Amino acid sequence: MTSRDLRTAAPHDPPRRCAFIPPWLAELVDGPQQVERDEALRRARAQRAARTTAVPTAGAVAGGPAWTVHDAGSGTSLPGTPARRAGEPETGDVAVDEAADGITATLAMFADVLGRDSHDDAGAPVSLTVHYGSSYNNAFWDGTQLVFGDGDGRVFERFTKPVDVLAHEFAHAVVEHTADLTYSGQSGALNESVADAFASCLKQRLLGQQAADGDWLIGEGIFTPAVRARALRDMAAPGTAYDDPEVGTDPQVGHMDDYVDTTADNGGVHLNSGIPNKAFQLAAVAIGGTAVEGAGRIWYAALTGADVPPDADFAAFAAATVAAAGSHADAVQEAWARVGVEPGRRGGERAVDPQPRGRLRVERSGGFAGRTESAEVDLDTDDPDLGDLVQQAVLSSPTHDAPPKPDMFVYTFTVDGGAPVRVPEHLLTGSQAELARRILGSGTTEV
Repeated sequence: MTSRDLRTAAPHDPPRRCAFIPPWLAELVDGPQQVERDEALRRARAQRAARTTAVPTAGAVAGGPAWTVHDAGSGTSLPGTPARRAGEPETGDVAVDEAADGITATLAMFADVLGRDSHDDAGAPVSLTVHYGSSYNNAFWDGTQLVFGDGDGRVFERFTKPVDVLAHEFAHAVVEHTADLTYSGQSGALNESVADAFASCLKQRLLGQQAADGDWLIGEGIFTPAVRARALRDMAAPGTAYDDPEVGTDPQVGHMDDYVDTTADNGGVHLNSGIPNKAFQLAAVAIGGTAVEGAGRIWYAALTGADVPPDADFAAFAAATVAAAGSHADAVQEAWARVGVEPGRRGGERAVDPQPRGRLRVERSGGFAGRTESAEVDLDTDDPDLGDLVQQAVLSSPTHDAPPKPDMFVYTFTVDGGAPVRVPEHLLTGSQAELARRILGSGTTEV
């Protein structure tokens, strides 16, 4: 397999890692209720942002608890009602207690092994929210707190169930306060990979495993038993985590020969993160000992050093890890070489030349699962009444410069050969949310 641009694939010519259009995406993940929840999230976050200067968020008061788990009660108002704070006993609510145990273990790992005091290294109280939305299939860090849905129960379990999901989202917060890797293209894939690396470190630490003994699975248990899957991602063997008639086949890649050029998923951040994921796994096993005390320390030193700019590509980050590796430099350099990355040689990302389509196309990509759903209609024949809504939502709306938040969705609207209009989910306007609801609620296609 060679590098290719998935964006150029026609709706009826899916990438060869996807044999068919999974109907559950339209029915369970990308239906109208999902878009409505996303719009509610946008409004709630805007309201919170407007009042942050006057009212401190729960758990953020100086001298308060190290963490607070909130219960959104299946709603979308954040942070929700405080359900459990550091030092308090179990509540009996599985999601609340899983989040409490997970954040306690995550904070301890970063403090004990890496010497880091919370995500900002200044002891910031951590705010978490569970029971977010109704059957919400996602988990994310929104720049303020960690948020977890309960899953739909058919495809996804609750997102607090695998502890590495929580560690992954916390690590996104750490990245934000250190190298602040731009969430797009190779730097975005590094952002995702660093989060996976520390998530796997936590999982192995809790299991008392050495790097060589770990399964290197991310999100093990996130799928329901009905889905043929071992996990959401496999750091040791990218592209092999799941293969299911409904969900499809894991599309991650693990070598630069297979690098995916695409405009979806913020430039393929979840697809291409398999490349640095594999490099971390190889380095951790070669160095020996536990993953966090070996490769974890090296990756953390690179992340917090001065050699990783926000727009770092794989080669730049690889060079920083080699420089931080000391006596393990050869092992780290070999790990990157085995995934086709030469440390220090800035390869850059291949530019993607937009190829506008003549039809209205709406796409949603990203999320913790890194999946992409899209649908399109002919404005002249399929739904001529969409004209005014398209004019307001797309033709009069420029592409946003605001960076997307890790693991939140991004919507892309493309019409009549025009430039794509990309909007992070928390910035969707009412007309854009309505357009997405009307289009993605019928005939969703997976790219």
